[in-house]
Amino acid sequence: MRIDPHTHSACSDGTDTPAELMQAAAAAGLDVVGLTDHDTTSGWAEAAAAAPEAGVTLLRGTEISCAANGVTLHLLAYLFDPENAALAEAFAHARDSRSTRAQRMVERIAVDYPITWEDVLAQSAGHTIGRPHIADALVAAGSFANRDAAFAGPLAVASPYYVRYWALDPVEACALVRAAGGVPVAAHPRASKRQRRLVPDATFAAMAEAGLAALEVDHRDHGPADRLAARRLAESLGLGISGSSDYHGVGKPNRLGENLMPPELLERIVDEGALPLITPEGHR
Repeated sequence: MRIDPHTHSACSDGTDTPAELMQAAAAAGLDVVGLTDHDTTSGWAEAAAAAPEAGVTLLRGTEISCAANGVTLHLLAYLFDPENAALAEAFAHARDSRSTRAQRMVERIAVDYPITWEDVLAQSAGHTIGRPHIADALVAAGSFANRDAAFAGPLAVASPYYVRYWALDPVEACALVRAAGGVPVAAHPRASKRQRRLVPDATFAAMAEAGLAALEVDHRDHGPADRLAARRLAESLGLGISGSSDYHGVGKPNRLGENLMPPELLERIVDEGALPLITPEGHR
């Protein structure tokens, strides 16, 4: 079974609609795809409706923005109750903060690059603005060749244009996800290519106590040493090991199915989650 549990649609910072993502998953030979847009569940219904035609099972999730002592960490939450008030409030707060942050970053970047807030809005399809949309505007303006180049330049965390945004504490986020009936998995926890400062092992130990189920070990932003470190950390804490593409569509090199989740971890997520998988034949 080929399971890619971490992807994004145009409902956050991807370029495919949820329905297009399901078709792309089928073309990539996936059996199961996880839709995990940032701090939103708005793409779930469209993706679920597309599952029968695509012939691919949908794993519903969200990638939650977290930070521990100023260090960014993302948490994948699977099969939680989307009506849970505490989690929904946290998502809304994060989206609002992300949008405000994006406006401030564009104001700074526009001093040196030929983009406006309207240019960025045109890249977002009406959804919450994030750094990828600013990257797309910079690419459209001819300032950079692709998203990765923009992220290595003015959109980098160490860039003078960077502005931080509100994010949940990751230990609190794990507890909220479990309270909502979901299953939390830490995304790319040792991605030294993304950021110089990483969340310490002690924080992951506290997250494990709060219900963390697994670490995403196999990810393109983990080099060999990063994968080894993440695997050893997972083993030391008794956590499961996952992998994913973190697919965003056009503009990023990530390809569907380039890393996969083991079937036994998916079985655990289904057993512990509040929601079923959406299969092409209906709910599982």
